Amino acid sequence: MLNTAIILAGGFGTRLQDVVKDLPKPLAPVNDQAFLNYQFKYLKHYGIQHVILSVGHLAEKIQEQYKTNFLGISITYVIEKEPLGTGGGIRLALETCNEKQVLVLNGDSFFDVPIDQFYKQHQSQASVVSLALRQVKDASRYGTIERDLHNRIIRFREKSGEHMPGIINGGIYILNRTIFSENTPASKNFSIEKDFFETKLEQIKINGYLFDGYFIDIGIPEDYQQAQHDFKGFKY
Repeated sequence: MLNTAIILAGGFGTRLQDVVKDLPKPLAPVNDQAFLNYQFKYLKHYGIQHVILSVGHLAEKIQEQYKTNFLGISITYVIEKEPLGTGGGIRLALETCNEKQVLVLNGDSFFDVPIDQFYKQHQSQASVVSLALRQVKDASRYGTIERDLHNRIIRFREKSGEHMPGIINGGIYILNRTIFSENTPASKNFSIEKDFFETKLEQIKINGYLFDGYFIDIGIPEDYQQAQHDFKGFKY
């Protein structure tokens, strides 16, 4: 089973600056507690024992709040001295980890994926990288994904701006630590989506599994306000 999760919590949160001042985005309050608290509760439910927080902007505020243990989950920090992007932040975090398989989440979105089921699918199909995917009614804000009949991802499509349904990347991954590290640059700013997933489709088995759980990205003010309502019924 998965024991370790990386949470990407180093973003600047520029679109939320008018709503949440002087706080990193993962600490944005949702019903009087930090958004990141909900991520920890979710991970605890699925037996995650260790979280590596990849932090950058206002990192000290996250460190002050969570220290080295929260809800019984041990915490390690990796600090980006310069912004490393989603890929670079993960790469840096993996340098502190010995686990073969690692769960990765974004610190500013929540996708209610049954991690145990996700991991079983990842293992049973011998995937090197697995993405949790979500069908949405309006994919205009996102790029979309195409798979073959065996769940292997065959194409990433750029966001079109068209208000159409589509399958999107839900921002939760399972990675093979060694293969990811061997195929990515150290101490470089890069995007896991653009510079790894999209460029390695033919060389590495990257699978996508569809889940229909609750999904929200608090990166824009409208969805941040929606979270205030939705998380009153948070189940973990």
